[in-house]
Amino acid sequence: MTSKPKREASGGANEYPPIDVRYVSLLWAEPAMAGEIASMHKMLFDPAWDEEELRKMLVDPCASALIAKVRLRHIGPPAPAGFVIARIVADEAEILSIGVIQPFQRRGIGEFLIDGLLRAAKSAGARSLFLEVADDNVAAKQLYDATGFKQVGCRKDYYKRRDGTSADALTLSVDLSKVS
Repeated sequence: MTSKPKREASGGANEYPPIDVRYVSLLWAEPAMAGEIASMHKMLFDPAWDEEELRKMLVDPCASALIAKVRLRHIGPPAPAGFVIARIVADEAEILSIGVIQPFQRRGIGEFLIDGLLRAAKSAGARSLFLEVADDNVAAKQLYDATGFKQVGCRKDYYKRRDGTSADALTLSVDLSKVS
């Protein structure tokens, strides 16, 4: 179940400052939150995972998912900003999907999500966390590099694009014994 990230428009998110972590909450994603995640996934990926698909993932006992919410005002509910969905089996964990929506991209939310997942996976007994990323997804590769991931493999021409082009899938991993 892989989906390819939609291309990010230039400008936009890069004009905003980082978000103070005091205004960011990480919540465990329950099956009832599948619709909220599906809405964000649709903004970011083509093809997107639908609500029912996500609900089935979230009821899986091996699933671990977080939603980042940002308080934008003193009143009203926090706004959904991003999510990460992973599977933890035995001593390995894998990020299945991660995304941050506009205007929260490149403002520290992705790192906050990964940080939370790293701690959760380590607490669950995982020794390594894996993910795959398209080799041309520069922003994601910068995020993963900043959070300690290293390339451990490559699948040539794995992502097939609608325009007929393809991209390699880089397999990245982080050693959770080095996570504090």
